[in-house]
Amino acid sequence: MSAERHIIMDEKKKLPIGEEFFRNIRTKGFYYVDKTDFISELLRTRGSVNLFTRPRRFGKTLNLDMLKSFFEIGADAGLFEGLKIAQEKELCQQYMGKYPVVSISLKDVEGEDFQTAYDALCTVVSEEAARLDFLMESNRLMEYEKVKFERLAENQLEKPSDLHNSLN
Repeated sequence: MSAERHIIMDEKKKLPIGEEFFRNIRTKGFYYVDKTDFISELLRTRGSVNLFTRPRRFGKTLNLDMLKSFFEIGADAGLFEGLKIAQEKELCQQYMGKYPVVSISLKDVEGEDFQTAYDALCTVVSEEAARLDFLMESNRLMEYEKVKFERLAENQLEKPSDLHNSLN
């Protein structure tokens, strides 16, 4: 094998099979088909609720993680360099890194019975609330909201409606 051919083979990007984190795909040399136009499309056509349907293994989790990576406070603009969304300077300036993002996956919520699955869901929601604990310092939250948020982050839910209301 010639040295030139060997170098070209070493430079091939990996397929991101099973990879669901946008940051990893962008920083660890994976092949990535730019779907960032989805961000501007979502902003143009947004509703109060958006439903994202795709068949299994069609990138739903990756697309949602891409949205999180874009909107979340402290976003790394470098992850989007060279991608279509980066060309939309005003949109990026207005929306990138401006929001706390709640990201919950139900893929690990399971149990032999309802109570076990419910407890697993409470843990998932609680861990996400704890990740966003910086919101406790926000002057946009009323004191009673901070108390509810702290109970949620500590998984101190007193009744099922506490979980239900936390997701509103």
